[in-house]
Amino acid sequence: MRLNDLRVWLTKQFHRLFSNELVRRIIKNSSYLFGTTGVAAAASMLQGILAARLLGAAGFGILGAITLFSSVINNLASFRMGELVVKYVGFYTEQADPQTAAATFKLAALVETAASIVAFGLVVILAPVGAALFTKDPQTAPLFVLYGLVLLANLISESSTGLLQIFDRFGRIASLGILQSLVTLGLIAIVFAAGGGLTGVLAAYLVGKLTGALGLSIVALIEAQRRWGSGWWKTPLRPLRPKLGEMARFAVSTNISASISLFTKDSELLWVSWLRGPTEAGYYKLALALANMVQMPVETLPQATYPELSRQVARDDWRSVRHILQQGSRLAAAYSLAATLFLVIFGKSLISLLYSPEFLPSYPALLILLVGLLVANSFYWRRIALLALGRADFPAKVNAALALVKVVGTLIFVPRFGYLASAALLSAFYWAGSFINVAKVRSLISQKQAKEGLG
Repeated sequence: MRLNDLRVWLTKQFHRLFSNELVRRIIKNSSYLFGTTGVAAAASMLQGILAARLLGAAGFGILGAITLFSSVINNLASFRMGELVVKYVGFYTEQADPQTAAATFKLAALVETAASIVAFGLVVILAPVGAALFTKDPQTAPLFVLYGLVLLANLISESSTGLLQIFDRFGRIASLGILQSLVTLGLIAIVFAAGGGLTGVLAAYLVGKLTGALGLSIVALIEAQRRWGSGWWKTPLRPLRPKLGEMARFAVSTNISASISLFTKDSELLWVSWLRGPTEAGYYKLALALANMVQMPVETLPQATYPELSRQVARDDWRSVRHILQQGSRLAAAYSLAATLFLVIFGKSLISLLYSPEFLPSYPALLILLVGLLVANSFYWRRIALLALGRADFPAKVNAALALVKVVGTLIFVPRFGYLASAALLSAFYWAGSFINVAKVRSLISQKQAKEGLG
């Protein structure tokens, strides 16, 4: 009887989840991205296994520091044009104003191009500093510059991704992601078979990233031409003047939020490399990679959810907004709990068997990270909901306050307790940030509903 009751409950939950057209569309679009993420995760795991066995813990940590260095510099200069494109190009598309939509995409692409060039320049200038601080070997500075070339390939990748999301071209994003992953894996396999070293592995990562980034930009430009005609790029920016101030505030807020994240969660490996050395960074890099199994399908949901949320907010359909958030949380929490239990039970065996017993110290850090990811995944929509509601500044302010606490904690505890302290601080950051932002989202929706009722 109990099993029958469970079956009935699960059936009811399934029908409830898929009964709404918006939720079905989000899941469909997310499934395209999840297909990419699934293949990418499998390819990434194989890449990591080969790289870890080839380079050892210290070399694996150096690899992580070099690749993350360029990513951090890029985030510092980036204005997250993809989010701006989704919000404003999506808005003008809904308003049947293709000229202003095209002008917005053009502006976003120009700004992103300038930011990417600046980011590469910073990588070239700061490479010697990065080598000294994070790899403890000044001779690796040219490798920082080599991998930094990926920033030039990503000139308009954020804007391109946003455009393809708006027009539901998630399948094309997925296909390019799969291509990138397979190219990278194939090249790393060749390096492994040839007994290559750090430079070869790094070059494989670089070529894979170049393939994905250039392909994404080409597909987006073709889509822009199809939507707005071959001369869309000549569209004047004058129609945007009334909105430039609002767009600038949106872009600056997202940049501040991304920059703050550099000190909280996006630069974890660099903090550990600097304060404890490449070997512990290697352990922590593997823990983060395995924890990504819990994030794997969930990290696709924000991309699929944000355009739908923006549409419903623009229509003042608050019932649909609440439904999207509630069902999204249920879906994300169910997967996250199952994946967490799997890693808790089998994580140690996976590390020993696939990566070698040298990496077993990664397991305790993995367990600590899972505690934070359960909450962060369940409320994956906390930031994009605030963006859709016009409060891009709020998560930036929350992150700024939490970042200060986390940086102080990092400087105090990581030198003493190492990468385990870094994992604990990151989990605490996820918990605090999630609950504060979720409370704000609920408050804003309630206020807007009440205002609409009075109107």
